[in-house]
Amino acid sequence: MYGCLRAVLLLRQILQNNRVISFIDGFNLYHAIDDLNKNNLKWVNLWGLSSAFITPSTDTLENVYYFTAYATWLPDRHLRHREYVKALNHYGVTTVLGHFKEKDMKCNNCSRIWTTHEEKESDVNIAIHLLNEAHLDNFDKAIVITADSDLVPAIEMVKMNFPNKEIIVATPPNRYRIAREIQSLVTTRKIKEKHLSNNLLPEIKHDLDNNIIFERPMNYQ
Repeated sequence: MYGCLRAVLLLRQILQNNRVISFIDGFNLYHAIDDLNKNNLKWVNLWGLSSAFITPSTDTLENVYYFTAYATWLPDRHLRHREYVKALNHYGVTTVLGHFKEKDMKCNNCSRIWTTHEEKESDVNIAIHLLNEAHLDNFDKAIVITADSDLVPAIEMVKMNFPNKEIIVATPPNRYRIAREIQSLVTTRKIKEKHLSNNLLPEIKHDLDNNIIFERPMNYQ
């Protein structure tokens, strides 16, 4: 049985390209881009960005997952984010939404209490989707865009249970040094500014009837 399965896997490798799925930690990438102080780079096409890390002659990008959450208490930011998701969906990106949870904070010096928001579920969603897609044998190679070491256990589990599957971690700009735990586990690549600037979404997209499908927000210019 094992010999037959191995023969099938070898034959598939010969006859077709590696199937690639990209898993993108949206907030990890966003904050790295925000630190660059170049708002236009936030309008990045995540399908194009993922494609920059495959070899077209041997790889085929099958799907791109974008893990994020809407800051609904900030109307302008929420509206921009929804427009961005609309643009990504037009290019085939699958968006997986988490949520924010209110959290009370207290100053140790003055005892003042204020409410902040903490993003929840994205790490869990990435881990679940990575493991599920591996279990369903939907990819031969995975690209994980993050510098978050919280994903190390999920990556380790895929490597242990599916040793024939390759995982590459692409770290957001200027986040490579903080991803040391990940570097010791899998092949890592650096996302540079040129990867972002070379893969921007169009400023505006129309359908065949000249209706606007999406339009880049002013804050992203």
